[in-house]
Amino acid sequence: MDLELLLKPIKILITGAKGQVGTDLTRLGKTDSFFEIIALDKSALDITNAKQINDQLTHYLPDYVINCAAFDHVDEAEHKADLCYAVNAKGVETLALACADLSIPMFHLSTDYVFDGHYASGYTEDDEVAPLGVYGDSKWQGEELLRQVLPKHLILRVSWLFSGQGNNFVLRTLEAARTQNALEAVSDRRGCPTSASDVARVILAMLKQVHNGADAWGTYHYCGAEITNRYDFCKEILIAAGNYENFEVETLVPISSKDYVTEAQRPNTSVLTCKKLLSVFGIRQRPWRQELQWLMRVIYSSPKP
Repeated sequence: MDLELLLKPIKILITGAKGQVGTDLTRLGKTDSFFEIIALDKSALDITNAKQINDQLTHYLPDYVINCAAFDHVDEAEHKADLCYAVNAKGVETLALACADLSIPMFHLSTDYVFDGHYASGYTEDDEVAPLGVYGDSKWQGEELLRQVLPKHLILRVSWLFSGQGNNFVLRTLEAARTQNALEAVSDRRGCPTSASDVARVILAMLKQVHNGADAWGTYHYCGAEITNRYDFCKEILIAAGNYENFEVETLVPISSKDYVTEAQRPNTSVLTCKKLLSVFGIRQRPWRQELQWLMRVIYSSPKP
């Protein structure tokens, strides 16, 4: 094989590049000479727009597409179902069809919300799905449509995503702690927090192996190591951030999920089993506490806007 071809970085086109994972994927990818990163946000590539997809893919001709674009407002999805399905299901199909036409493999992010949360020991990739709401169902439909039209795909389901941008539990907790004397947090909803930076690391590691010949297409799970609940996660957030900031909050109150009413029903157990990822790719879970500490250093060392 030509040496120049061997040394040429692989071209990755990222959709939803300003989302949680998209942001960290762009940042990490640009520090790795193995990759050439094309980061497109919704204004540059709307996955519900077939013409825009075709124009961008034919212009850049990437080696891989990583779809980080999604409608991920879980409660809002209940009364914006048409938009949610347009992005998370039909949009994924449209993107996958365009990739199929150009023989471009696609990496797609999915969610623990495809499960109903009744399986306390954790979910494997082969467990039966049973979404509880519009968001979870739309993500499941997107997975299925991708499987039907593009054999060369990777789907990564993640859970309890957190980062320094977007709408996530860590940032919402910090905002509330600055203004409220007491906070309530659900103590009977179990899961594994997962940092967007960690997910980005996993995606790039998977892509390197696939590009180097690993025949490992299919669906995988990834989440941070160690099961917790929302109450204990909230406590850890406040402890970690308390090293940098004094908060108004003085009391953290554990409550039942029955007392925490939301528009969309959520799975009580969001534990994902990651043995398949370890077996096929050799990728181990990182402790979410370590990732949370790292994120706090990033948040509090960043210049304020």
